[in-house]
Amino acid sequence: MNAPTGADARLALDLALTIRHDGHGGVADDLATAEGLTAWVRERPETGAHDFEADDTDLAAVRDVRGAVRALFARAVLPGEPSPADAARLMPVRDAVEWLNTRAALTPTVPVLSWTEGTAPVVRQEPAHGDAELTATLARAAIAFLASPDRQRLRACHAPRCVRYFLKDHPRQEWCKPSCGNRARVARHHERHKKTA
Repeated sequence: MNAPTGADARLALDLALTIRHDGHGGVADDLATAEGLTAWVRERPETGAHDFEADDTDLAAVRDVRGAVRALFARAVLPGEPSPADAARLMPVRDAVEWLNTRAALTPTVPVLSWTEGTAPVVRQEPAHGDAELTATLARAAIAFLASPDRQRLRACHAPRCVRYFLKDHPRQEWCKPSCGNRARVARHHERHKKTA
């Protein structure tokens, strides 16, 4: 399998993964503050927001996009279970789709052709009038990912304490990373010994 992960898939996953296990049995939110959002965006050049400085309005809008993305990820992994981080409080699918479509429409784009010598031509979408709004960029990445064949590889990790989504790269892959696989095996081992004791 080992299919490469596209830029849209990576950005959509990165946004969803800003909710993660905190290492102490709880859930951490990398976008809990405007400063956290600023740092997250600046680490991702594909957002096109190089000098971005988040305020509370930006934070609320991006968190809403993330909520829509996680709701649609939960639908995409059906019939499997969604991430336990927010399974009980997911945005309705219809609202999530409408939210992403509305945010994606905030910045009109035009196709731009690039064709350097020795390579195939590449078309990318760029904002028609300067910088794209951050939520539009994130929503467009999520829409592109959810409409792509990569969506079929999306899974929720169900290792103890994990709340991540991941793209399955191998037919036997069950967890997002090896440490989650180790935790799951240890938990099964303890459960088996508890039953026999």
